[in-house]
Amino acid sequence: MAADPRIDAYIARQADFARPILAHLRALIHAASPETGPEIGPEIGETMKWSMPFFTYRGQNLCNMAGFQRHVAFGFWHDKMARADASDEAMGQFGRIASLDDLPADEELTALLAKAMALIDAGDKPRAGTREARAPLPLHPAFAAAIEADPAAAAIWAGFPPGKIRDYCEWINEAKTDATRDKRIAQAIEWIAEGKGRNWKYEKR
Repeated sequence: MAADPRIDAYIARQADFARPILAHLRALIHAASPETGPEIGPEIGETMKWSMPFFTYRGQNLCNMAGFQRHVAFGFWHDKMARADASDEAMGQFGRIASLDDLPADEELTALLAKAMALIDAGDKPRAGTREARAPLPLHPAFAAAIEADPAAAAIWAGFPPGKIRDYCEWINEAKTDATRDKRIAQAIEWIAEGKGRNWKYEKR
């Protein structure tokens, strides 16, 4: 299956530290296909969902990855792929990945991919509603005050799904200086009032 150019573009616009991690995961996932071809395994597909790269196996969601300001997240879609020692600091089952050294060994990841594909081959469907809801990130007081002060933004914010709220909170909370945070808050209020998520520029139209 041909590579999705949207994922090429997604990886290209990530931070310097993130690009090698995302490219490595992508290559490893395709290499794990049971019928790997000369370029990309025909059983593995790739697409963009919820503004992040997703990988499918025989048409079913297999795993996904995402780049953030200071970390990468990666995880499997099936609830039976949950890890007992998974960190709740980031989405997925592998915590905040800041370098290739933070990933399990390739052999371990390949074995996990094989397990996830076997579940799909067996017709084992992920159980809806079995995933625990992630604890919401704290809403910075200055951000909360800015939302409250803008009726249009407040109305949209009240109807945002958890994922969009989390994206904004993570962006605001990770600001290293007050000036950066204030600038991000101002931009966030503008976008929220227009009904846009934090990553609206990259969402499929």
